[in-house]
Amino acid sequence: YRTVPVRIPGIETISNMPKNKGKGGKNRKRGKNESDVVKRELIIKEEGQEYAQVLRMLGNGRLEAQCFDGSKRLCDIRGKLRKKVWIAVGDIVLIGLRDFQDSKADVILKYTPDEARSLKAMGELPDSAKINEVDLGGFESGSDSEDEAFDFDEV
Repeated sequence: YRTVPVRIPGIETISNMPKNKGKGGKNRKRGKNESDVVKRELIIKEEGQEYAQVLRMLGNGRLEAQCFDGSKRLCDIRGKLRKKVWIAVGDIVLIGLRDFQDSKADVILKYTPDEARSLKAMGELPDSAKINEVDLGGFESGSDSEDEAFDFDEV
């Protein structure tokens, strides 16, 4: 036997599909990027805080930073900055030092390149601080030296 759907005039079919009740999906939650170059007040370090430059990102909201007092520290990005403020290698950040652990700290604030330049001009950052530049560890990008170890022409 085979069942055939029968349409009866005046009776509507009942759908098992759920109704859309939401206001949008993942893109709505993500929100608009409304950073229209808002001038904020320049925050200068206080006692228990230090300026640092990001050396490498470790993942899981952590990074390794070279503080301008001379020590390397493992830093946690605080919850307010996570997924809202993207921190990259070479950025200048303000970190809060821990009283009980000198080798660890918390990222409080990320400075924009303009803010970092003004901090450098005020004398807060040392002259050796490189803004928007990443130390590649001796490797120079774009250098065409003739004394390379590989020669691919001789095959």
